[in-house]
Amino acid sequence: MTLHLANPHPLDAPAVLAWYDRHARDLPWRIPPAERRAGIRPDPYRVWLSEVMLQQTTVAAVKAYFTRFTNLWPSVHDLAAAPLDAVLREWAGLGYYARARNLHACAQVVVRDHGGVFPATSAALRTLPGIGAYTSAAIAAICFDEPVAVLDGNLDRVLARYHALPVPVREAKEDLRATLQASVPARAGDFAQAMMDLGATICAPRKVACLLCPLQPGCRGTRTADPVAFPVKPAKTDKPTRHGHAYVMRDADGDVFLRSRPGKGLLAGMTEVPTTEWSSTAHETIPPVSAAWRLAGQVVHVFTHFRLELDVWTATVSPEGLGDGWWADPGTLRSEALPTLFRKVLATAGLQ
Repeated sequence: MTLHLANPHPLDAPAVLAWYDRHARDLPWRIPPAERRAGIRPDPYRVWLSEVMLQQTTVAAVKAYFTRFTNLWPSVHDLAAAPLDAVLREWAGLGYYARARNLHACAQVVVRDHGGVFPATSAALRTLPGIGAYTSAAIAAICFDEPVAVLDGNLDRVLARYHALPVPVREAKEDLRATLQASVPARAGDFAQAMMDLGATICAPRKVACLLCPLQPGCRGTRTADPVAFPVKPAKTDKPTRHGHAYVMRDADGDVFLRSRPGKGLLAGMTEVPTTEWSSTAHETIPPVSAAWRLAGQVVHVFTHFRLELDVWTATVSPEGLGDGWWADPGTLRSEALPTLFRKVLATAGLQ
């Protein structure tokens, strides 16, 4: 059902752009508004890379990864030619690892099918691996000024407050998108980034600076007792818990046994220590080899759809008969493609 928004009229784009011209954040993947006016265009490769990295992650966390990636692989050609294992290693710690695999696949498609040139429309961009509605709109707007609404979680919050939206955002997503689309000016890229900056700095998740906001004159949320009460939170559902055991094995020299996870599924292709299956009920430990196993502790890790409890076991073992894998010197573990979960496991075992 279409909701009647309190302020159905477009946002004040000129006021937003005037604010952005004065207060745009300095980000390593961004072309400042003054340089845009001088004719300098954003590099679609850098914008795409930053947008993929920023999904479910903060700007502060991404900056170091972005710098490292662009130093190692300055162009989409370089990234496409890189081994996937190397990309996964550099991605380790950012989480949501399917993004890294799609990133590599997308680079290869752009090079193979588009001559290393990113398509210039959101519709064409959306045909590439790992590029959905938000990312395609962001690249098309920021790089090519396509007049398309760029709606992410930050913008959901800004618009929910602007309209004093009385229901959770997911129940009015298309209404919010329509309102934003009607507001997009000719400077579509600067407008998209300005709205992102508003959500990050002025209309932040837990605090607001309404008196500094260019949208304040038309905002209904600022006229309520508590603008931070918006967006209205959806009803919470408890995440199921899964259980398992992780086995940290070291040989007589202190090296650690590691292996690669399967190429499909959760944390696909990443590095791990052996584990049991993760199941909804706790089960007895079944170590991969006989040894004097010691329980080092438990790791709790929360994924998007479930909570995982892993008991961590350690032992010194003989290097024979462990199947596919390799032995890593503890001093080299930081260079392995270990996701956060298994870094926690190794830390619990006294490593890392």
